[in-house]
Amino acid sequence: MTLTARPRWSDDELESVRELAATYFTKEVLPHAEKHVAQGHANRDLYNKAGELGLLGMSIPEEYGGGGGTFAHEAVLLEEQGRAGDTAMGFAVDIGIVAHYLLAYATEEQKKAWLPKVCSGEWVLSIAMTEPGTGSDLQAIQTRAVRDGDDYLISGSKTFISNGILCDAVVIVARTGDEPGAKGLSLILAEVDDDTPGFTRGRNLDKLGQKGQDTAELFFDELRVPASNLLGGTEGQGFYQLMQQLPQERLLTAVIAQSAIEKAVALTVDYTQDRKAFGAPLFALQNTRFELAEVATIARIGRVFLDDCIVQHVAGNLDTPTASMAKYWITDRATEVADRCLQLFGGYGYMSEYPISHIYADVRVLRILAGANEVMKELIARSLQR
Repeated sequence: MTLTARPRWSDDELESVRELAATYFTKEVLPHAEKHVAQGHANRDLYNKAGELGLLGMSIPEEYGGGGGTFAHEAVLLEEQGRAGDTAMGFAVDIGIVAHYLLAYATEEQKKAWLPKVCSGEWVLSIAMTEPGTGSDLQAIQTRAVRDGDDYLISGSKTFISNGILCDAVVIVARTGDEPGAKGLSLILAEVDDDTPGFTRGRNLDKLGQKGQDTAELFFDELRVPASNLLGGTEGQGFYQLMQQLPQERLLTAVIAQSAIEKAVALTVDYTQDRKAFGAPLFALQNTRFELAEVATIARIGRVFLDDCIVQHVAGNLDTPTASMAKYWITDRATEVADRCLQLFGGYGYMSEYPISHIYADVRVLRILAGANEVMKELIARSLQR
């Protein structure tokens, strides 16, 4: 039995993409892993390299510089990133999430101007939702965008922003009206660099895991952005736009979690068959075999569920409750499996030189980001009401 059999949604083209992605992560990214951790972000030129290889924007239409594929292409990229053990490259946010806000809500002129820069790696994208006092409660956002002629002046602060250090453009969730709650929110794209007036990158936050991926505080002090950069063209549509895109964000999170599960199990199977204890391989102990039998079953169930979700999403049929189920259940299982597998490594599992220790730390945030799992359960429960 293999935990990495060809998914039922795959085909020969996607498997060719898989091979290319695996080579990219192995030869281009992993040699810099220690450097990425030390500096707190990936090497910027690795985004350009991914663009040159055609790995960025594979699900973006060709007329905007993309590959003309589907979500399945993005899933392959993230699966191979997980199998390689890399968490530094912020592709899930850059291409998997934010690029699709531009595809869905930007004007035709903007798509032609912006998306090729993303697909080439010239731009790294980020989205600034979370604020110090909001967390998953998007309706409590305080960042404001005030109209000033043909521009908006944006003021406020954001935190836990993935790609915050490297981003060249950021979609800002801001309040453009006085309506309470969700009604006054809008999405506005700002082009930024370290010299942009009114824009400051704060700390590159020191995290429990994913230490090679930049997660920053961002500050806006009357940041001037053209009013034409309002996504959707009408104020007050931001919350609706977020809700429309969140199922894909949550499915991407499930893809990352499932890859971590499969990686953890594979590493542990190998380790327990090589490591000796009491004169025999660890695998010979009944407890070890039973533990591995259980986590391998979790991996198989997660894979079947995830594959079904991907098929539904590619067909345009994935609903919010099912995406929420995938996000919460698979990420919960990822933390469980990582813990159980680390235990089988014994003291070595606690050492940073062993990849299982990184998986253990890296997956913990998956239960929090893209909407905390407690929020996912609430969304699922609402769908059950008559």
